[in-house]
Amino acid sequence: MTSKKTRAVVEGALIAALYAALSIALAPISFGQVQVRVSEALTLLPLFTPNAIWGVTIGCVLSNTIGMFMGVNILGFLDIIFGSLATLLAALITRKLKKPAIKGLPILAPLPPVLLNAVVVGAELTFVTVNHFDARVFLLNAAYVGLGQLLACYVLGLMLVWLLQRGNLSDKLFFAK
Repeated sequence: MTSKKTRAVVEGALIAALYAALSIALAPISFGQVQVRVSEALTLLPLFTPNAIWGVTIGCVLSNTIGMFMGVNILGFLDIIFGSLATLLAALITRKLKKPAIKGLPILAPLPPVLLNAVVVGAELTFVTVNHFDARVFLLNAAYVGLGQLLACYVLGLMLVWLLQRGNLSDKLFFAK
């Protein structure tokens, strides 16, 4: 039993570390009004293991915190709290969206991180940049974040899912289904 728990913790921790490392290594494109957070491709990993839910969430908390201290995450504590909660909620929903699939690819699975981050991070950006709610600024921020999320989740994320499925790597890499 302990071995299973240890493996689950290690699996989630590795995903968290990978998420944070990608976000920080690519910091110039991971934060800001126009962003493509490549690490968001990992938000599709909950399709393969429930340990990825807390893995991507902790990875998001870490990258948002480190980004704040590096001075690249202008959203600061707002993003640590609300951006990370958006990632958690998106991961929980993504876990349930294995179908419908086209040629084995779960076409709705990337939608929660795209929509939730567009709305939440778009709202954060609006509050930080204009200090009040402005619908036009919000829609623009949400569109920019959503477009970046589309690239990260639908292009990179589905490519990752395809690669993991193609070589049955998900069965070899992930402990819990």
